[in-house]
Amino acid sequence: MRSHWSSRWAFILATAGSAVGLGNIWKFPYMTGTNGGSAFVLVYLLCVALIGLPLMMTEIMLGRRAQRNPVDAMAHLSREAGGSQWWKGVGYMGIAAGILILAFYSVVAGWVLDYGLRAASGGFTGMTAEQATAAFSAFLASPYELLFWHSLFMFLTMFVVARGVTSGLERATTIMMPGLVMILLILLGYSLAVGDMDRSLEFMFRPDFSSITPAAVLSAMGHSFFTLSLGMGAVMVYGSYLQRHASIARSAFHIVLMDTAIALVAGIAIFAIVFANGLEPAAGPGLIFQTLPIAFGQMPGGTLFATLFFVLLAFAAWTSSISLVEPAVSWLIENTQLGRTRAALLVGGLIWLLGIAVLLSFNAWSEIKLLGLGIFDVLDKLTTNILLPLGGLLMALFAVWVMHAAHAQEELALSDRHYRRWLFVTRYVAPAAIVLVFLNLVGWLPFT
Repeated sequence: MRSHWSSRWAFILATAGSAVGLGNIWKFPYMTGTNGGSAFVLVYLLCVALIGLPLMMTEIMLGRRAQRNPVDAMAHLSREAGGSQWWKGVGYMGIAAGILILAFYSVVAGWVLDYGLRAASGGFTGMTAEQATAAFSAFLASPYELLFWHSLFMFLTMFVVARGVTSGLERATTIMMPGLVMILLILLGYSLAVGDMDRSLEFMFRPDFSSITPAAVLSAMGHSFFTLSLGMGAVMVYGSYLQRHASIARSAFHIVLMDTAIALVAGIAIFAIVFANGLEPAAGPGLIFQTLPIAFGQMPGGTLFATLFFVLLAFAAWTSSISLVEPAVSWLIENTQLGRTRAALLVGGLIWLLGIAVLLSFNAWSEIKLLGLGIFDVLDKLTTNILLPLGGLLMALFAVWVMHAAHAQEELALSDRHYRRWLFVTRYVAPAAIVLVFLNLVGWLPFT
């Protein structure tokens, strides 16, 4: 018998945990900083509402209708609609994307664990910019340190997944998500007390329309559905555990609202600290590991609040990593004689091995290049630029062009007016947006 979430709120917390990850607290702030601040935020919010929410509803709907893992779900729904069995390839692509993403995601999450320990031991106190850069470079140059933290994070992830839907996934997310929100609010209060909140709010929410470029629009559009964990089957498999009586539209709305609110609050808190210390908001990916340690090291109570910040990041990474591996584990359980524990160990072992190749790309294997990119960058570009937008596009096209309309209406349970809106966005707007993002990401549009 298939497991189910104990309640709609358990599903919302688990799926929000999947969506809320390093993308919200690490990537969103630095993308905001490098894309003009408020202009990027404005476009991002519009894209989340117009594209992200309908796609979230679509992926949940596909999963709950099929009550199967992503591969078997697409095959079953295609048979039900008289379509081609090739559609199950979307499920395989999603599973592959989740495995490849977690292979490098776990390495970055390992950095978070290490920096959390450094923060707790007072390692940021009085840190200069040169010291922050040197410390991060030395850390990346040590394969054994990277291996330890990568291994620890993978153990934490597979421990939760092996325990099942209610005892593992649900219990972990119902503890970690409220904890994550509480820590974020504490950090926001800290930023109010010691940060430059006025400049942060102005940077985030006072639109400078001259900063809205085609490249910024496409970046915001892409991040709006990547941050929601769409296109890789994670939301689909979580949707397959959702009870029949639960409202997909209301659930998706609460998930999107929670994910967006956490990203915005994290951005406000981070930029208030950055501006208070005269640091550069457009620091890029190094904002968290090289810029913020300098700020925390100069501020009152910096050791405590730096520790809380990296605990927050660790929680966010952990809840997301669980969802990345669940589609593959679910497929193994439903198509082999393996139990959940063995399936989790098998998938986790494969990801752990891939992660070793990733962490070596920062040191011993730094000379190994494919199309001029290291292993870490290859996996990042392959998943983010190709597999995720392609997966989201194909799911949207399947839901509105292949799946029977009556089945979609039955699952979504929307009024005729709202159903027509969902249909229009999913049939025309979202695919067009995804194609534009895809073309931009692979460099086929002339925007810089």
